[in-house]
Amino acid sequence: MRRINDIFYSLQGEGHNTGRAAVFVRFAGCNLRCPFCDTEFDTFREMTDDEIVAEIAQYPARFVVLTGGEPTLQVDEAFIDLLHQHGFEVAMESNGTRPAPQNLDWLTVSPKTREGWLVKGKRRVPDELKVIFDENTDPETYLPLPFTLHPSPHLYLQPCDTGDAEHNTRIIQQCIDYIKEHPQWRLSLQTHKLANFK
Repeated sequence: MRRINDIFYSLQGEGHNTGRAAVFVRFAGCNLRCPFCDTEFDTFREMTDDEIVAEIAQYPARFVVLTGGEPTLQVDEAFIDLLHQHGFEVAMESNGTRPAPQNLDWLTVSPKTREGWLVKGKRRVPDELKVIFDENTDPETYLPLPFTLHPSPHLYLQPCDTGDAEHNTRIIQQCIDYIKEHPQWRLSLQTHKLANFK
């Protein structure tokens, strides 16, 4: 049984796959408590793998995003294999503090601490590194590992949503200015908030 907070159909709102139709499977629970987190993931229902597959199969998209919470607390390679057997392309959004399944089709790591995602041991190389940016962020502190990986992940900066419009405007401008000075990064906006969809 897996603890599922929510399953819903929408568009990917941020990062490399922005705008792509996807079925989101939100797993309950996280090993971090970030002050800016906008996700309520403590409530859940227990579901079998077959129940999860049956629910996501109701939607026309064959792209599934495993998110949370922190999905690496519950997701293993056998579950990814099952989704592949049913014709799904599988992406995961992780904070990177735990190893992710090797057989994912796409892995987004959004580190919340400077060294938290540098877990030792065999790792599935992330396809995308998405750093939450505010005026206290130094994105370069996340880069020693990505630049040694082959291929190097796509690098995104995402302005932190503070809930204060004036503060957010300053952060967005600082993020844009930073990227203009460090063009290896790209801007990721939370389009689901801008366009008001889940």
